[in-house]
Amino acid sequence: MAVRHVLFLCSRNRLRSPTAEQVFAAWPDVETDSAGLADDADVSLSGEQLEWADLIVVMEPSHRRRLMQRHRGYLKGKHVVVLDIPDNYAFMQPELIELLLRKVGPVLR
Repeated sequence: MAVRHVLFLCSRNRLRSPTAEQVFAAWPDVETDSAGLADDADVSLSGEQLEWADLIVVMEPSHRRRLMQRHRGYLKGKHVVVLDIPDNYAFMQPELIELLLRKVGPVLR
């Protein structure tokens, strides 16, 4: 099976997307990265990341809208999944990890 490149996006790349990146980095045949869509993100989304990604996973519908507005040219043929996970969790919080496994796991299988 080919390696899948999965890019996780949230607002500031501080809590949700770095947690997802870490959780799924250990999965077989999956490589992960993460970034934020806000101007003050710890790691701001780059065109190179979007080109690299096979699958783009965003935490909220607003992230998908922002992604489409700012980076539409990179998204042709890309699959974008919205998880509907609000910004209510700490980095590596067990409840966040459980939600991520439940929502992303089936997409990666």
